[in-house]
This record gives sequence, C-alpha cells and structure tokens, in this order.
Amino acid sequence: MSKGLDGRHRDRDGRIVEKRGDTLVRTLRREYGDDFLRDWRGNARLSTVRKETDMSLTELVRQRRRGR
Repeated sequence: MSKGLDGRHRDRDGRIVEKRGDTLVRTLRREYGDDFLRDWRGNARLSTVRKETDMSLTELVRQRRRGR
C-alpha cells in the first residue's frame, strides 16, 4: 500500500477506500503512533471521532503532523 494513502487502500477497480468507521482508535494508534488521538479512549470508534470533530481521518493525521 502506498504511504501517501493515509491508511486507505485501493479496491479492485482502483478506487481509494477510507478506513471503516468501526475501526478503533487503538488500531489507528498502531499505524500513527501511541499519542494519536490521545484525548480519545482506545475503544472509541473512528466514526464517533469523525462525527465529534467533524474531520476526516486524513485531516486528523495532518493535524497531528502539524503538532496540534
């Protein structure tokens, strides 16, 4: 998988697919580091984080890289 896809992958027809909403924060921490979404419990779902923050996973990753 290309690193530029931020955890997404391409399906068989080449479309980029986002992480599933039921992905847990603790799973995302394995990919993005132990301090990723540090204000969230590990058993929180990505769909909940997206809804509460009104941000996509890509935006959350970018925010983390900027040090916020």
